[in-house]
Amino acid sequence: MRELWSEQRKFEIWLEIETLACEAMAELGQIPAADAAEIRAKAKFSIEEIAAIEERTNHDVIAFLENVAVSVGPAARWIHQGLTSSDILDTTLAVQLTEATRILAEDLKSLRSVVAGKAREFKLTPMIGRSHGIHAEPITFGLKLALMYDEFGRAEERLAQMRERIRVGKLSGAVGTHAHLDPRIEQSVCEKLGLKAATLSTQIVQRDRHAEFSTTLALIASSIDRWATEFRHLQRTEVLEVEEFFGEGQKGSSAMPHKRNPITGERLSGLARVIRGHAVTALENVALWHERDISHSSAERIILPDSCTLLDYMLVKLRELVGGLQVYPERMEQNLALTKGLYGSQSILLALTRAGAERKTAYEAVQRAAMRTWKGDKSFAENAKAEPEITRLVPAAEIDALCSLETHFRHVDATFHALGLS
Repeated sequence: MRELWSEQRKFEIWLEIETLACEAMAELGQIPAADAAEIRAKAKFSIEEIAAIEERTNHDVIAFLENVAVSVGPAARWIHQGLTSSDILDTTLAVQLTEATRILAEDLKSLRSVVAGKAREFKLTPMIGRSHGIHAEPITFGLKLALMYDEFGRAEERLAQMRERIRVGKLSGAVGTHAHLDPRIEQSVCEKLGLKAATLSTQIVQRDRHAEFSTTLALIASSIDRWATEFRHLQRTEVLEVEEFFGEGQKGSSAMPHKRNPITGERLSGLARVIRGHAVTALENVALWHERDISHSSAERIILPDSCTLLDYMLVKLRELVGGLQVYPERMEQNLALTKGLYGSQSILLALTRAGAERKTAYEAVQRAAMRTWKGDKSFAENAKAEPEITRLVPAAEIDALCSLETHFRHVDATFHALGLS
Protein backbone atom coordinates (compact mmCIF):
# COMPACT_ATOMS: atom_id res chain seq x y z
CA MET A 1 0.00 0.00 0.00
CA ARG A 2 2.84 2.42 0.78
CA GLU A 3 4.39 1.74 -2.62
CA LEU A 4 1.08 2.41 -4.34
CA TRP A 5 0.95 5.93 -2.89
CA SER A 6 4.64 6.70 -3.39
CA GLU A 7 5.91 9.53 -5.62
CA GLN A 8 7.58 6.93 -7.81
CA ARG A 9 4.35 5.06 -8.50
CA LYS A 10 2.39 8.28 -9.04
CA PHE A 11 4.79 9.53 -11.72
CA GLU A 12 4.90 6.09 -13.35
CA ILE A 13 1.13 6.24 -13.82
CA TRP A 14 1.30 9.84 -15.04
CA LEU A 15 3.84 8.81 -17.66
CA GLU A 16 1.80 5.79 -18.72
CA ILE A 17 -1.33 7.91 -19.20
CA GLU A 18 0.53 10.48 -21.31
CA THR A 19 2.16 7.72 -23.37
CA LEU A 20 -1.08 5.81 -23.91
CA ALA A 21 -2.78 9.03 -25.02
CA CYS A 22 -0.06 9.61 -27.62
CA GLU A 23 -0.35 6.03 -28.85
CA ALA A 24 -4.12 6.39 -29.15
CA MET A 25 -3.67 9.62 -31.13
CA ALA A 26 -1.22 7.84 -33.40
CA GLU A 27 -3.69 5.00 -33.99
CA LEU A 28 -6.26 7.59 -35.07
CA GLY A 29 -3.71 9.24 -37.37
CA GLN A 30 -3.63 12.44 -35.36
CA ILE A 31 0.11 12.35 -34.66
CA PRO A 32 2.98 10.48 -36.38
CA ALA A 33 3.25 6.85 -35.29
CA ALA A 34 7.03 7.20 -35.19
CA ASP A 35 6.75 10.00 -32.63
CA ALA A 36 4.44 7.92 -30.42
CA ALA A 37 6.93 5.03 -30.61
CA GLU A 38 9.76 7.40 -29.71
CA ILE A 39 7.82 8.66 -26.69
CA ARG A 40 7.24 5.08 -25.53
CA ALA A 41 10.92 4.22 -25.96
CA LYS A 42 12.55 7.33 -24.52
CA ALA A 43 10.21 8.95 -21.99
CA LYS A 44 11.47 8.89 -18.42
CA PHE A 45 11.43 11.11 -15.36
CA SER A 46 13.52 12.04 -12.34
CA ILE A 47 11.76 12.72 -9.05
CA GLU A 48 14.59 14.97 -7.90
CA GLU A 49 14.57 17.02 -11.11
CA ILE A 50 10.77 17.34 -11.05
CA ALA A 51 10.98 18.69 -7.51
CA ALA A 52 13.61 21.22 -8.58
CA ILE A 53 11.52 22.41 -11.53
CA GLU A 54 8.43 22.67 -9.34
CA GLU A 55 10.29 25.08 -7.08
CA ARG A 56 10.24 27.44 -10.07
CA THR A 57 6.88 26.62 -11.68
CA ASN A 58 4.85 26.00 -8.54
CA HIS A 59 2.92 23.47 -10.66
CA ASP A 60 3.53 19.75 -10.32
CA VAL A 61 2.19 18.61 -13.70
CA ILE A 62 4.09 21.29 -15.65
CA ALA A 63 7.27 20.34 -13.76
CA PHE A 64 6.71 16.72 -14.71
CA LEU A 65 6.08 17.54 -18.37
CA GLU A 66 9.21 19.70 -18.60
CA ASN A 67 11.32 16.93 -17.11
CA VAL A 68 9.90 14.22 -19.39
CA ALA A 69 10.33 16.40 -22.47
CA VAL A 70 14.09 16.55 -21.90
CA SER A 71 14.32 12.77 -22.22
CA VAL A 72 12.14 12.55 -25.33
CA GLY A 73 13.28 15.40 -27.55
CA PRO A 74 11.21 16.95 -30.40
CA ALA A 75 8.46 14.28 -30.22
CA ALA A 76 7.59 15.56 -26.75
CA ARG A 77 5.47 18.27 -28.38
CA TRP A 78 2.67 15.71 -28.61
CA ILE A 79 2.72 14.89 -24.89
CA HIS A 80 -0.26 16.39 -23.04
CA GLN A 81 -1.87 17.35 -26.34
CA GLY A 82 -5.44 18.48 -25.61
CA LEU A 83 -5.22 17.43 -21.98
CA THR A 84 -5.53 19.31 -18.72
CA SER A 85 -3.77 18.52 -15.45
CA SER A 86 -6.84 16.92 -13.88
CA ASP A 87 -7.04 14.45 -16.75
CA ILE A 88 -3.79 13.04 -15.48
CA LEU A 89 -4.41 13.57 -11.76
CA ASP A 90 -7.90 12.11 -11.58
CA THR A 91 -7.18 9.18 -13.87
CA THR A 92 -4.09 8.37 -11.83
CA LEU A 93 -6.14 8.62 -8.66
CA ALA A 94 -8.65 6.16 -10.12
CA VAL A 95 -5.85 3.68 -10.83
CA GLN A 96 -4.51 4.06 -7.28
CA LEU A 97 -7.89 3.76 -5.60
CA THR A 98 -8.79 0.73 -7.69
CA GLU A 99 -5.56 -0.97 -6.71
CA ALA A 100 -6.08 0.05 -3.08
CA THR A 101 -9.50 -1.65 -3.07
CA ARG A 102 -7.84 -4.85 -4.32
CA ILE A 103 -5.36 -4.79 -1.43
CA LEU A 104 -8.10 -4.04 1.09
CA ALA A 105 -10.27 -6.83 -0.35
CA GLU A 106 -7.40 -9.27 0.19
CA ASP A 107 -7.08 -8.00 3.77
CA LEU A 108 -10.78 -8.57 4.39
CA LYS A 109 -10.67 -12.06 2.91
CA SER A 110 -7.72 -12.97 5.11
CA LEU A 111 -9.40 -11.51 8.22
CA ARG A 112 -12.62 -13.43 7.59
CA SER A 113 -10.70 -16.66 7.14
CA VAL A 114 -9.13 -16.27 10.59
CA VAL A 115 -12.45 -15.28 12.17
CA ALA A 116 -14.16 -18.28 10.56
CA GLY A 117 -11.59 -20.65 12.05
CA LYS A 118 -12.08 -19.21 15.53
CA ALA A 119 -15.87 -19.27 15.16
CA ARG A 120 -15.82 -22.97 14.32
CA GLU A 121 -13.42 -23.68 17.19
CA PHE A 122 -15.74 -22.07 19.76
CA LYS A 123 -19.02 -22.84 18.03
CA LEU A 124 -20.64 -24.37 21.13
CA THR A 125 -18.62 -22.66 23.87
CA PRO A 126 -21.31 -21.13 26.11
CA MET A 127 -21.10 -17.60 27.44
CA ILE A 128 -23.55 -15.01 28.64
CA GLY A 129 -24.96 -12.56 26.15
CA ARG A 130 -25.22 -9.00 27.37
CA SER A 131 -27.56 -6.12 26.58
CA HIS A 132 -26.93 -2.69 28.13
CA GLY A 133 -23.79 -4.37 29.53
CA ILE A 134 -26.03 -6.53 31.76
CA HIS A 135 -26.44 -10.31 31.61
CA ALA A 136 -29.24 -11.23 29.21
CA GLU A 137 -29.43 -14.78 27.78
CA PRO A 138 -26.75 -17.34 26.84
CA ILE A 139 -25.01 -17.31 23.50
CA THR A 140 -21.85 -19.06 22.37
CA PHE A 141 -18.53 -17.43 21.70
CA GLY A 142 -18.67 -19.05 18.29
CA LEU A 143 -21.92 -17.22 17.54
CA LYS A 144 -20.32 -13.93 18.54
CA LEU A 145 -17.48 -14.56 16.11
CA ALA A 146 -19.90 -15.75 13.42
CA LEU A 147 -21.57 -12.35 13.71
CA MET A 148 -18.17 -10.74 13.16
CA TYR A 149 -17.60 -12.95 10.11
CA ASP A 150 -20.97 -11.88 8.69
CA GLU A 151 -20.35 -8.17 9.32
CA PHE A 152 -17.05 -8.19 7.46
CA GLY A 153 -18.73 -10.10 4.65
CA ARG A 154 -20.88 -7.02 4.13
CA ALA A 155 -17.68 -4.97 4.16
CA GLU A 156 -16.38 -7.13 1.30
CA GLU A 157 -19.60 -6.57 -0.64
CA ARG A 158 -19.52 -2.80 -0.13
CA LEU A 159 -15.90 -2.58 -1.19
CA ALA A 160 -16.58 -4.58 -4.35
CA GLN A 161 -19.53 -2.34 -5.23
CA MET A 162 -17.49 0.77 -4.49
CA ARG A 163 -14.66 -0.43 -6.71
CA GLU A 164 -16.93 -0.22 -9.74
CA ARG A 165 -17.86 3.37 -8.97
CA ILE A 166 -14.33 4.55 -8.25
CA ARG A 167 -12.51 2.97 -11.20
CA VAL A 168 -13.47 5.86 -13.48
CA GLY A 169 -10.99 7.99 -15.38
CA LYS A 170 -11.32 10.99 -17.67
CA LEU A 171 -9.38 12.64 -20.49
CA SER A 172 -11.91 15.23 -21.55
CA GLY A 173 -10.05 18.51 -21.26
CA ALA A 174 -10.40 21.72 -19.32
CA VAL A 175 -14.18 21.65 -18.81
CA GLY A 176 -15.02 18.10 -19.87
CA THR A 177 -16.19 18.81 -23.42
CA HIS A 178 -13.47 16.90 -25.34
CA ALA A 179 -12.96 20.11 -27.30
CA HIS A 180 -9.33 19.30 -28.09
CA LEU A 181 -9.19 15.54 -27.59
CA ASP A 182 -11.22 12.88 -29.35
CA PRO A 183 -13.40 10.89 -26.87
CA ARG A 184 -12.03 7.72 -28.45
CA ILE A 185 -8.65 8.56 -26.92
CA GLU A 186 -10.19 8.78 -23.45
CA GLN A 187 -11.92 5.44 -24.03
CA SER A 188 -8.72 3.75 -25.23
CA VAL A 189 -6.54 5.02 -22.39
CA CYS A 190 -9.04 4.14 -19.69
CA GLU A 191 -9.58 0.64 -21.05
CA LYS A 192 -5.84 -0.07 -21.09
CA LEU A 193 -5.59 1.13 -17.49
CA GLY A 194 -8.44 -1.13 -16.40
CA LEU A 195 -10.78 1.83 -15.90
CA LYS A 196 -14.11 2.99 -17.26
CA ALA A 197 -14.28 6.36 -18.98
CA ALA A 198 -16.55 8.82 -17.21
CA THR A 199 -19.85 9.19 -19.05
CA LEU A 200 -19.60 12.92 -18.43
CA SER A 201 -17.11 14.99 -16.44
CA THR A 202 -16.16 18.58 -15.87
CA GLN A 203 -12.49 19.40 -15.43
CA ILE A 204 -12.55 16.61 -12.86
CA VAL A 205 -14.25 13.35 -12.02
CA GLN A 206 -17.10 14.30 -9.70
CA ARG A 207 -16.27 14.04 -6.00
CA ASP A 208 -19.38 12.18 -4.89
CA ARG A 209 -17.46 9.08 -6.03
CA HIS A 210 -14.52 9.85 -3.74
CA ALA A 211 -16.82 10.75 -0.88
CA GLU A 212 -18.53 7.39 -1.21
CA PHE A 213 -15.15 5.68 -1.30
CA SER A 214 -14.10 7.48 1.89
CA THR A 215 -17.34 6.74 3.70
CA THR A 216 -17.07 3.08 2.69
CA LEU A 217 -13.63 2.95 4.25
CA ALA A 218 -14.94 4.77 7.32
CA LEU A 219 -17.73 2.21 7.68
CA ILE A 220 -15.24 -0.65 7.53
CA ALA A 221 -13.08 1.16 10.10
CA SER A 222 -16.15 1.52 12.31
CA SER A 223 -16.72 -2.24 12.13
CA ILE A 224 -13.13 -2.72 13.19
CA ASP A 225 -13.76 -0.29 16.06
CA ARG A 226 -16.90 -2.21 17.02
CA TRP A 227 -15.02 -5.49 17.39
CA ALA A 228 -11.95 -3.93 18.98
CA THR A 229 -14.31 -2.42 21.56
CA GLU A 230 -16.02 -5.78 22.06
CA PHE A 231 -12.75 -7.56 22.79
CA ARG A 232 -11.60 -4.72 25.04
CA HIS A 233 -14.76 -5.07 27.13
CA LEU A 234 -14.34 -8.84 27.31
CA GLN A 235 -10.78 -8.36 28.59
CA ARG A 236 -11.80 -6.18 31.55
CA THR A 237 -10.59 -7.76 34.78
CA GLU A 238 -14.14 -8.22 36.06
CA VAL A 239 -15.05 -10.10 32.86
CA LEU A 240 -11.80 -11.58 31.49
CA GLU A 241 -13.41 -13.98 29.04
CA VAL A 242 -10.90 -13.21 26.31
CA GLU A 243 -7.56 -11.42 26.26
CA GLU A 244 -5.19 -10.05 23.68
CA PHE A 245 -2.06 -12.14 23.28
CA PHE A 246 0.64 -10.90 25.65
CA GLY A 247 4.14 -11.96 24.61
CA GLU A 248 7.02 -12.92 26.83
CA GLY A 249 8.97 -9.78 27.67
CA GLN A 250 6.06 -7.51 26.71
CA LYS A 251 5.29 -4.70 29.14
CA GLY A 252 1.88 -3.24 29.94
CA SER A 253 2.69 -0.22 32.09
CA SER A 254 5.71 1.85 33.00
CA ALA A 255 4.37 2.12 36.55
CA MET A 256 2.51 -1.14 37.22
CA PRO A 257 4.37 -4.36 36.34
CA HIS A 258 1.20 -6.47 36.58
CA LYS A 259 -0.64 -4.76 33.72
CA ARG A 260 -1.76 -6.60 30.55
CA ASN A 261 -3.64 -3.99 28.56
CA PRO A 262 -5.73 -4.34 25.34
CA ILE A 263 -3.41 -1.96 23.50
CA THR A 264 -4.08 -3.27 19.97
CA GLY A 265 -7.82 -2.88 20.38
CA GLU A 266 -7.38 0.61 21.77
CA ARG A 267 -5.09 1.54 18.89
CA LEU A 268 -7.66 0.31 16.38
CA SER A 269 -10.44 2.31 18.02
CA GLY A 270 -8.30 5.44 17.88
CA LEU A 271 -7.38 5.01 14.22
CA ALA A 272 -11.02 4.44 13.28
CA ARG A 273 -11.69 7.98 14.50
CA VAL A 274 -9.08 9.29 12.09
CA ILE A 275 -10.65 7.54 9.10
CA ARG A 276 -14.12 8.71 10.05
CA GLY A 277 -12.75 12.26 10.23
CA HIS A 278 -11.29 11.87 6.75
CA ALA A 279 -14.72 10.79 5.50
CA VAL A 280 -16.19 14.07 6.71
CA THR A 281 -13.50 15.94 4.75
CA ALA A 282 -14.34 13.90 1.63
CA LEU A 283 -18.00 14.87 1.98
CA GLU A 284 -16.96 18.51 2.21
CA ASN A 285 -15.05 18.07 -1.08
CA VAL A 286 -18.20 17.28 -3.06
CA ALA A 287 -19.33 20.90 -3.35
CA LEU A 288 -16.95 22.69 -5.75
CA TRP A 289 -17.35 25.87 -7.80
CA HIS A 290 -18.79 25.41 -11.29
CA GLU A 291 -16.64 23.09 -13.44
CA ARG A 292 -13.97 22.88 -10.78
CA ASP A 293 -12.03 24.66 -8.08
CA ILE A 294 -8.95 23.35 -6.33
CA SER A 295 -10.17 23.29 -2.71
CA HIS A 296 -10.53 19.50 -2.70
CA SER A 297 -7.04 18.78 -4.01
CA SER A 298 -4.89 19.59 -0.99
CA ALA A 299 -7.20 17.67 1.34
CA GLU A 300 -7.30 14.61 -0.91
CA ARG A 301 -3.51 14.35 -0.97
CA ILE A 302 -3.77 13.62 2.74
CA ILE A 303 -7.06 11.84 3.33
CA LEU A 304 -7.09 9.28 0.51
CA PRO A 305 -3.57 7.83 0.91
CA ASP A 306 -3.89 8.01 4.70
CA SER A 307 -7.29 6.31 4.82
CA CYS A 308 -6.19 3.49 2.50
CA THR A 309 -2.92 2.95 4.35
CA LEU A 310 -4.52 3.12 7.80
CA LEU A 311 -7.31 0.70 6.90
CA ASP A 312 -4.81 -1.73 5.40
CA TYR A 313 -2.85 -1.62 8.67
CA MET A 314 -5.99 -1.90 10.81
CA LEU A 315 -7.31 -4.96 8.99
CA VAL A 316 -3.96 -6.71 9.36
CA LYS A 317 -3.77 -5.86 13.08
CA LEU A 318 -7.34 -7.02 13.71
CA ARG A 319 -6.56 -10.30 11.96
CA GLU A 320 -3.54 -10.72 14.21
CA LEU A 321 -5.59 -9.82 17.28
CA VAL A 322 -8.25 -12.44 16.50
CA GLY A 323 -5.69 -15.05 15.51
CA GLY A 324 -3.80 -14.65 18.80
CA LEU A 325 -6.86 -14.13 21.00
CA GLN A 326 -6.63 -15.92 24.34
CA VAL A 327 -10.06 -17.42 25.07
CA TYR A 328 -11.06 -18.55 28.58
CA PRO A 329 -14.10 -20.91 28.46
CA GLU A 330 -13.83 -21.58 32.19
CA ARG A 331 -14.22 -17.89 32.92
CA MET A 332 -17.18 -17.74 30.55
CA GLU A 333 -18.76 -20.57 32.54
CA GLN A 334 -18.12 -18.75 35.82
CA ASN A 335 -19.66 -15.54 34.53
CA LEU A 336 -22.61 -17.45 33.11
CA ALA A 337 -23.32 -18.77 36.62
CA LEU A 338 -23.13 -15.36 38.34
CA THR A 339 -26.87 -14.66 38.13
CA LYS A 340 -27.83 -18.18 39.25
CA GLY A 341 -29.78 -19.01 36.13
CA LEU A 342 -31.74 -15.78 35.73
CA TYR A 343 -31.23 -16.12 31.97
CA GLY A 344 -34.07 -18.66 32.03
CA SER A 345 -36.70 -16.01 32.80
CA GLN A 346 -38.02 -15.60 29.26
CA SER A 347 -38.23 -19.33 28.74
CA ILE A 348 -40.49 -19.64 31.82
CA LEU A 349 -42.54 -16.61 30.76
CA LEU A 350 -43.22 -18.07 27.33
CA ALA A 351 -44.04 -21.50 28.77
CA LEU A 352 -46.65 -19.86 30.99
CA THR A 353 -48.32 -17.97 28.15
CA ARG A 354 -48.31 -21.10 25.99
CA ALA A 355 -50.01 -22.92 28.88
CA GLY A 356 -52.78 -20.31 28.94
CA ALA A 357 -51.61 -17.68 31.42
CA GLU A 358 -52.36 -14.02 30.77
CA ARG A 359 -49.06 -12.35 29.85
CA LYS A 360 -49.17 -9.64 32.55
CA THR A 361 -49.84 -12.18 35.28
CA ALA A 362 -47.13 -14.50 33.94
CA TYR A 363 -44.59 -11.68 33.69
CA GLU A 364 -45.20 -10.58 37.26
CA ALA A 365 -44.88 -14.14 38.60
CA VAL A 366 -41.58 -14.70 36.78
CA GLN A 367 -40.33 -11.30 37.91
CA ARG A 368 -41.09 -12.15 41.55
CA ALA A 369 -38.98 -15.29 41.24
CA ALA A 370 -36.25 -13.30 39.50
CA MET A 371 -36.14 -10.62 42.21
CA ARG A 372 -35.84 -13.27 44.93
CA THR A 373 -32.94 -14.74 42.95
CA TRP A 374 -31.17 -11.38 42.76
CA LYS A 375 -31.45 -10.89 46.51
CA GLY A 376 -31.09 -14.45 47.79
CA ASP A 377 -28.95 -17.56 47.58
CA LYS A 378 -31.24 -19.89 45.66
CA SER A 379 -31.14 -20.39 41.92
CA PHE A 380 -33.77 -18.96 39.61
CA ALA A 381 -35.10 -22.44 38.89
CA GLU A 382 -35.56 -23.09 42.60
CA ASN A 383 -37.35 -19.79 43.11
CA ALA A 384 -39.54 -20.40 40.07
CA LYS A 385 -40.58 -23.75 41.53
CA ALA A 386 -41.60 -21.92 44.69
CA GLU A 387 -43.92 -19.56 42.83
CA PRO A 388 -47.51 -20.94 42.75
CA GLU A 389 -48.51 -18.92 39.68
CA ILE A 390 -45.72 -20.71 37.79
CA THR A 391 -45.99 -24.28 39.10
CA ARG A 392 -49.76 -24.23 38.58
CA LEU A 393 -49.10 -24.39 34.83
CA VAL A 394 -45.46 -25.50 34.42
CA PRO A 395 -44.25 -28.68 36.19
CA ALA A 396 -40.96 -28.63 38.13
CA ALA A 397 -39.23 -30.97 35.67
CA GLU A 398 -40.16 -28.68 32.78
CA ILE A 399 -38.81 -25.68 34.68
CA ASP A 400 -35.42 -27.39 34.96
CA ALA A 401 -35.40 -28.16 31.24
CA LEU A 402 -36.43 -24.61 30.35
CA CYS A 403 -33.56 -23.22 32.44
CA SER A 404 -30.95 -25.34 30.64
CA LEU A 405 -28.45 -24.03 28.08
CA GLU A 406 -29.72 -26.40 25.42
CA THR A 407 -32.84 -24.27 25.04
CA HIS A 408 -30.70 -21.44 23.69
CA PHE A 409 -28.42 -23.35 21.33
CA ARG A 410 -30.92 -25.33 19.26
CA HIS A 411 -30.35 -23.25 16.12
CA VAL A 412 -26.59 -22.72 16.26
CA ASP A 413 -25.90 -25.37 13.62
CA ALA A 414 -28.47 -23.86 11.25
CA THR A 415 -26.98 -20.38 11.73
CA PHE A 416 -23.48 -21.61 10.97
CA HIS A 417 -24.77 -23.44 7.90
CA ALA A 418 -26.52 -20.31 6.63
CA LEU A 419 -23.23 -18.40 6.92
CA GLY A 420 -21.26 -21.13 5.15
CA LEU A 421 -19.36 -21.94 8.35
CA SER A 422 -20.53 -25.56 8.72
